Amino acid sequence: MTDSPLERLAQTAYEAHRGAHDPGSLPAWEDATEQEQQAWRAAVSAVTAQTGKTISEAPRTRPLVIQAGDQRRSFDAEFTAGRQGKLVINDGFASGHHARFRPVHGLWYVEDLGSTNGTSLNGLRIHAAQRLKKGDKIKIGHTVVTVVSA
Repeated sequence: MTDSPLERLAQTAYEAHRGAHDPGSLPAWEDATEQEQQAWRAAVSAVTAQTGKTISEAPRTRPLVIQAGDQRRSFDAEFTAGRQGKLVINDGFASGHHARFRPVHGLWYVEDLGSTNGTSLNGLRIHAAQRLKKGDKIKIGHTVVTVVSA
């Protein structure tokens, strides 16, 4: 299947569900069976149909405003953070593209992109996409990024 909005939403929902359980109890999205992936796509499709809106008509995502040191930035669309990301993190312990921030159905999520040193949310290392809220602290390398609003 192509990387459609429905596919991305199903994957994010699955990974959030997986992250809420013992990380070893459920496979990563890529390792889930086609039947499991299809079930998640169907569930997401049913939810969006129940609201009478398509994914493109989903609630408008509020900008993500973050503070990294003395730098405050606002983002309206998906971006990466790291030494080479759209949000540049000048930290020798950060990977080039360390973490991805993306809006899904009106909410912002952060996920680690397989970085060497991992990404932490409020002191806990993340292994799947995690929903962001105001006041959250994301550690990328040794740099802490604070969510001002999401």
